[in-house]
Amino acid sequence: MLSKSLSNDRPPRHGSPRRSPRPPRPPRRFFPLSSAALSGTRSEFAESNPIRSVTDRVDSLESAILAALGRAREPLRFARFAARYGKRYGSVEEIERRFGIFRESLELIRSTNRKGLPYKLGINQFADMSWDEFRASRLGAAQNCSATLKGNHKMTGEAIPKRYARYWREDGIVSPVKDQGHCGSCWTFSTTGALEAAYSQATGKSISLSEQQLVDCAYAYNNFGCNGGLPSQAFEYIKYNGGLDTEDSYPYAGVNGVCSYKPENVGVKVRDSVNITLGAEDELKHAVGVVRPVSVAFEVVNGFKLYKGGVYSSDSCGSTPMDVNHAVLAVGYGVENGVPYWLIKNSWGKEWGVDGYFKMELGKNMCGVATCASYPIVDA
Repeated sequence: MLSKSLSNDRPPRHGSPRRSPRPPRPPRRFFPLSSAALSGTRSEFAESNPIRSVTDRVDSLESAILAALGRAREPLRFARFAARYGKRYGSVEEIERRFGIFRESLELIRSTNRKGLPYKLGINQFADMSWDEFRASRLGAAQNCSATLKGNHKMTGEAIPKRYARYWREDGIVSPVKDQGHCGSCWTFSTTGALEAAYSQATGKSISLSEQQLVDCAYAYNNFGCNGGLPSQAFEYIKYNGGLDTEDSYPYAGVNGVCSYKPENVGVKVRDSVNITLGAEDELKHAVGVVRPVSVAFEVVNGFKLYKGGVYSSDSCGSTPMDVNHAVLAVGYGVENGVPYWLIKNSWGKEWGVDGYFKMELGKNMCGVATCASYPIVDA
């Protein structure tokens, strides 16, 4: 057992002289940069380092928010939210207003999620937008889809699959989720989604089609660009126009523009379109189960913008042709925790909902989901 004590008075080895103790270091001196020098240094560095440039903008936004609101829990959460979604606020007044809306969103999320409903709400990119702002920028005006009063879908041939679920995404014919931006052009994305699926089903190839052509060119068929429209009327336009251009040749701008359709860039032609009888969910289920994804429309009400998962339902939405205000694409159906649902592709980007998708309760024509439904027949 070692019992030798350790001491700092150990004799020098082999007669070597003892080292003198090291003198203490002088305290470090810091010379603050002037604001001009600091900004110049950051500017020069940002030009050569784009990652640092983005970081500086995020730090600046967070500092501005915390300076205006303080460092309590909710302001910190709001600052993180603004940084994550790339928000830009022009003044202290706007920061305060957006924070007020954000707090209202938090309270709506908490109160809704406490109810034990089959769906959940959560923070997303729309949490700082008022309902009026959201409705104006993401929803189209209600359209009277009277064409579906007498549908022409035939429930003959193959019966609805007896299995409880149908997911066209598994077949690889559903195109990626897109983002309509600040334009009420949801109807164009529902239209192209249905056409892209039909084309892929017919040819085995993928394609991306032009929403902007529909925004700019389909007014004669009772569509209104960024102010709304209907897929059934868009299918009619494409049929008589002679086709729809590809996305690459006519890219999306998200604003009303001048029609620039070019026949040589057509990606798909429509031979005809099929309407589901108004409110007939049995027809809609047959079409989705047997044919392919179907364009549908429904009424979005406040709260849906914050959907995070589960099977959505509402007792405050309507189901008449004049209620529906948002067009989407039904790509399947299934059952979750005993609740039947439609699986629906949205056009608000992949960060919204569940990778850009949501589930809507099936069997009650929830929010009018079977009120304005149609699908195209394409000439591939």
